[in-house]
Amino acid sequence: MKRTLGAIVAAVAVVAGCGSEQAGDPDTVSGTVTVFAAASLTETFTELGARFEAAHPGVRVVYNFGASSALAQQIGQGAPADVFASAAPRNMRQVQDGGDVTAAPVTFVRNRLEIAVPAGNPGGITGLADFGRTEPKLALCAEQVPCGAAAATVFEAAGITPQPDTREADVKAALTKVTLGEVDAALVYRTDVRAAGSRVQGIEFPEAAGAVNDYPIAPLSAAPNSAAAAAFVQFVTSEQAGAVFTAAGFERP
Repeated sequence: MKRTLGAIVAAVAVVAGCGSEQAGDPDTVSGTVTVFAAASLTETFTELGARFEAAHPGVRVVYNFGASSALAQQIGQGAPADVFASAAPRNMRQVQDGGDVTAAPVTFVRNRLEIAVPAGNPGGITGLADFGRTEPKLALCAEQVPCGAAAATVFEAAGITPQPDTREADVKAALTKVTLGEVDAALVYRTDVRAAGSRVQGIEFPEAAGAVNDYPIAPLSAAPNSAAAAAFVQFVTSEQAGAVFTAAGFERP
C-alpha cells in the first residue's frame, strides 16, 4: 500500500511539473486568448491574430476593439481579458495603477493624426485651420479617448478652437462619418486613412508631429490564459509583426 501511494504521489508531481513547463512555453499554448485593443489596431491585429493562430494551432484569438479609455474602464471593472493594447500610455497607466498588469508595458508602435476627407474632397478641406471654421461639417473623437486627446494637443499648439459637428466614441466611428459622406472631414490616425483605401483621402499637416501617440501592450494579471497572453505579447513585439505595422502606416519605436 505504501509503495502504491508513493507511486501515485510521484506521478502527480511529474504531471504538475509538465503542466508548469507548458505554461511557460509559448510553443505549447492552447485555448482562447482575449485581447482588448484600441480601435485603431483593428486591421493589423486581425491580421496578426490569424498569423498567431496559424503558428499556434491550439489557440483562438478573440478581440474586443474600442476606445482605449473605455477598455481600461472595463478591465478595471473586472472584465475577463488576457492582454491590453492601448493607443496611449495614459490609459495603460490607469490599468497599471489598478494592479491589473503582470509586466511592464512595452511600446510596440507609434501613430500620428491625419485629416480624412471623402473621396474627391467635396468640402475643399486644405488643412488643420479648416477645423476652426463653422462652415464645413467636422468630426472629432471624444476628448477622453486617445485620438481626441491628441487632437486637443495639436489644436492648442496651432491656436485653433475646433468647431466639430460631432464627437465620436472612437477613431473608427469618426472615420465612418467620412466614408459615409456625413462630414467633410475628420481628424483620425493616418493608419485609419490608409485602411479605408479609396473611400477617403488623407491630408497631412505639420502640427501632427507634436502629438504622436505611443501604443503600449501588456499581459493582464487576471488573465484566464496567462501563457497565451505572454505568447501573444511576444508575437506582437516581434520583427514579423513589425513588418505588418509598418505596412499599415504605424511608426516603430
